[in-house]
Amino acid sequence: MSNQRAILHLDLDTFFVSVERLMDSRLQGKPLLIGGTGDRGVVASCSYESRRFGVHSGMPMRMARELCPEALVIRGNSATYTKYSHAVTDIVREAVPVCEKTSIDEFYADLTGMDRFFGCWQYASELRQRVMRETGLPISFGLSQNKTVSKVATGEAKPNNAIRIERGTERPFLAPLGIRKIPMVGEKTYQTLRNLGVRRIATLQEMPVDMMERVLGKPGRIIWRKAQGEDPSPVMPTSERKSISTERTFRKDTTDTAQLRSILIAMAENLAFQLRRGRKLTACITLKVRYSDFDTRTLQARIPYTAADHHLVPKALELFDRLYDRRVLVRLVGIRYSHLVGGGMQMGLFDDDDQRQALYQAMDGLRDRFGDRIIFSAATLGARTIGRSNPFSGDAPLLLANRHQ
Repeated sequence: MSNQRAILHLDLDTFFVSVERLMDSRLQGKPLLIGGTGDRGVVASCSYESRRFGVHSGMPMRMARELCPEALVIRGNSATYTKYSHAVTDIVREAVPVCEKTSIDEFYADLTGMDRFFGCWQYASELRQRVMRETGLPISFGLSQNKTVSKVATGEAKPNNAIRIERGTERPFLAPLGIRKIPMVGEKTYQTLRNLGVRRIATLQEMPVDMMERVLGKPGRIIWRKAQGEDPSPVMPTSERKSISTERTFRKDTTDTAQLRSILIAMAENLAFQLRRGRKLTACITLKVRYSDFDTRTLQARIPYTAADHHLVPKALELFDRLYDRRVLVRLVGIRYSHLVGGGMQMGLFDDDDQRQALYQAMDGLRDRFGDRIIFSAATLGARTIGRSNPFSGDAPLLLANRHQ
């Protein structure tokens, strides 16, 4: 009987590729590229067969095709992937006491204390088999005392396998691996450490923690602890109800639908920016309308995971058009994005429009630097006069052409 922590990390193998193969068995064993199919597209996911040629996620599709000319290129279908993600999520949440969903294909679970009933390794193995049996999707896991070691172990277990790291063996397990394996070590940190001659985790383990902090600041101390196989962070239970929202009560009740639509666009855009800044995606949008007699109506729609204005704004306007049917004075409108998961803008990688992606990045960069009201689309001009206070007060904002007509 043991009271030591048991943290499970589950990750669906090449998730988008696996879904495509589930729908078309002829794709099994063939090199696949998932993403925007044009030359300006980006690789959202690739099969292990194509990775042997140096292809990786985030690579321009043109370059991937040059590296692996025999690969089949498939435009991603975010709605299909969202459906399968929900199916796996339901299985995992039902089976474990505490579940944290960190992206559309990745989960943590705290199995601490389950040894006395089932045996954590056996239970995790049975859960993996159940996911594969009920969804047809391959999935790997790592099991250890903490989140960092379990996540790294999952990466070493892939494809379609499992690894358990026993207590006390965390440090030697990590030592021979490359420093990019450590969560938090991105491209910039990697280059900084490479310039110091650090390539393996073993080297980090032997460095003084004070040196790591001098080189990388406060994150250096955290990375050093992770390299030692230490990570006290808990599994944070997540719920499909997790959400962000905003609403506006008007100074004067209104029936001006043009202005109502303008403010809804402004709210939808602002919430989408908050999603992207937090590297989150939403799979559910709810619209709220309160009339002057305090009658309150809401309407909800499930959507493929996204954080993109050009997907969220039209859906918000569609819900408003369906909901606003009384044609009486409106006191309040609101929008909520829920069913949030991590993932940044990955679902936008199925688009070939890299100019739109660049536009989002430029707009978000301006908002981060000067405030979230520094730039807005022309479609939100009506929002300047309808709110309780001017949402665009302060420095003169930049104006973009109307992108939502």
